[in-house]
Amino acid sequence: MQDDAEKIMVVAEREALRLGKGLSIAVVDSGGFVVSIRRFDGARPMTPLIALSKAYTSAVMQRPSGMLKGWSQSDPVFFGKVGDMGQFPIVATGGGVTLKRGGEFVGGVGVSGGTPGEDEELAQTILAELGYETDFAEWAGARDARAEKD
Repeated sequence: MQDDAEKIMVVAEREALRLGKGLSIAVVDSGGFVVSIRRFDGARPMTPLIALSKAYTSAVMQRPSGMLKGWSQSDPVFFGKVGDMGQFPIVATGGGVTLKRGGEFVGGVGVSGGTPGEDEELAQTILAELGYETDFAEWAGARDARAEKD
């Protein structure tokens, strides 16, 4: 995973410079344990912790952090409780992606410091450039929440 983390950081730094943003990037393994965190020049002080929460969420929930928005909205009390259970907060926002290769979950990446769209775009660029899979099962609660609305 360390080799992957270094490749991720190269892409992340290049994109942060292209955007002209002070970003932080976190990479965790499949268990949510820290492999690498970098706070690039100009990144606000809280961004490394936010990036870490996004990466952790994406790894341990085995889907991108943004996919959890439906769950957080449909069952906020339970989501809040689960969100506090791990070693880092579980968050339901873009900018966190799951690292999956050959059908195996290998970790997560979190990006923080740009706009929500910029964080997500950079995370997706990492997946595309480094050949990670981008197909994930929809969270079951998201289907249930849509059925209740219909």
